[in-house]
Amino acid sequence: MIVKTSHDPAALIALEERHGARNYAPLNVVITEAQGVWVTDVEGRRFLDCISGYSALSHGHAHPRVVAALVAQAQRLALTSRAVRNDRLGSFLERLTQIARQEAALPMNTGAEAVETAIKLARRWGYVRKAISPDAAEIVVFDGNFHGRTTTIVGFSSTERYRRNFGPFDGSFRRVPFDDITALGAAVGERTCAVLIEPIQGEGGVNVPSAGYLRAVRELCTERNVLFMADEIQTGFGRTGALFACDHEGVVPDILIVGKALGGGVYPISAVLAPWRIMELFEPGDHGSTFGGNPLACAVGEAALDVLVEERLAERAERYGGMLMERLRGVPSPLIRGVRGRGLLIGVELSIPVHSVSEHLLDEGVLAKETRDNVLRIAPPLIVGDEHIELIVRAFTRALQREGERTNVPLRV
Repeated sequence: MIVKTSHDPAALIALEERHGARNYAPLNVVITEAQGVWVTDVEGRRFLDCISGYSALSHGHAHPRVVAALVAQAQRLALTSRAVRNDRLGSFLERLTQIARQEAALPMNTGAEAVETAIKLARRWGYVRKAISPDAAEIVVFDGNFHGRTTTIVGFSSTERYRRNFGPFDGSFRRVPFDDITALGAAVGERTCAVLIEPIQGEGGVNVPSAGYLRAVRELCTERNVLFMADEIQTGFGRTGALFACDHEGVVPDILIVGKALGGGVYPISAVLAPWRIMELFEPGDHGSTFGGNPLACAVGEAALDVLVEERLAERAERYGGMLMERLRGVPSPLIRGVRGRGLLIGVELSIPVHSVSEHLLDEGVLAKETRDNVLRIAPPLIVGDEHIELIVRAFTRALQREGERTNVPLRV
């Protein structure tokens, strides 16, 4: 089947603006096809993708093994709902729990759904196992967090524009500074059922905590009888150079939340994982999803996990991420305040808003966008090689040179 589309980007953008909600401010490039690390727009221009669907495309675009699994399963059985059993769910759950080193998993679709699921599970544990008074359970979260955009989740965001005119909000979340164990200790009390943390805050500005912080959080949770919930939706499955970002400090969460890369870049899949002592608190009717755990998702997820392990994507992220950060730190521009990250989740903090730099990068053949206005997030697929690293560094240097000329801040010699 040949899909016919206009080659006029202006017309396509106008069509989208005319009929679509304007809840995004995308770069004005219209992508029509993609393969590996590359995307192509309707005018035939090719770009190196350093957005990667916020880690959903860690395997690259259209990975042949993942696509083959998708097509084969779609032609046989795509959806049943969970009212009946299907022949793909068991093997997917077995593979997922083995890789995540957890005992049980509850599959969902999107990251926000998985976070909402984890919140329900943690509260149930708090009432049943910790004996918190009815409707009094609290969860501690962090400044700079980003766990999704449902009303519950934006209610505990520290970003005002995410909250504006969407209240009233649930008041059972207590927010503390990120990377401050003293503040966390003061916030955890008898009514606390869980601490919900991103091991690295991606949307918050690629904020990497101090060495030992995650381990200290884990120890505090154990000491106070509180669940440690790790949101690894963006950081999981190799992105940071380890299978999970918690692995860098040998931390095992009580509840692990995953998504993004689990879908191999072709299908939305998320999951909540936990030991049976926690997961068994969900009984029939307590939670569900028509599409969660459908046969198509299971086939795609299992293929994505196989590729992750067999192609050693975490090891690639560690190698090329270290190389890329070192090279970016060597770019001689006074506009750079710092380069931080882990693996191929990298943030370059600038002294100016990043949007114009993203536009310059577009002209240089690289897709990258800002997070928190002045941090450029660089997160290419984990299948990058030496030549791609060279392209990113060269394009970034030229983009800063052009921005420096525009703002009269030239590169240092």
